[in-house]
Amino acid sequence: MPSLSHLIDHTLLAPDARVADIDRLCREAVDIGAAGVCVNPVHVARCAENLKDEDVKVCAVVAFPFGASLSEVKACETRAAVRDGAQEVDMVINIALVKEGRADELEAEIRAVREAVPAPGILKAIIESAALTDE
Repeated sequence: MPSLSHLIDHTLLAPDARVADIDRLCREAVDIGAAGVCVNPVHVARCAENLKDEDVKVCAVVAFPFGASLSEVKACETRAAVRDGAQEVDMVINIALVKEGRADELEAEIRAVREAVPAPGILKAIIESAALTDE
């Protein structure tokens, strides 16, 4: 069976992750041939340095885990992550906007963050699906 590791981000989002943990994450990602590592923004620069000569992308989560930050804060956090070497950004959207049907505000939030991720950077949206209802 072919390996799927090249499609997977190796992730460490623990708030107490230490430098040694981040270094190990990067080594493991290289060893398994992962597509990328996904970390909190505070660890992006270290990952970018560890992976500068590797074919492993650095991804940062924004507004993790709740998504309840202001749009401008998400955009600022995104700009900092991109500056530090993130090639991808996983943004937790404000699920309350979805549940309340406030599509225009949700679109504005996504646009604000998208503008902070210059091409060819990738922006992905994280939806807390467990918080959704049938409505």
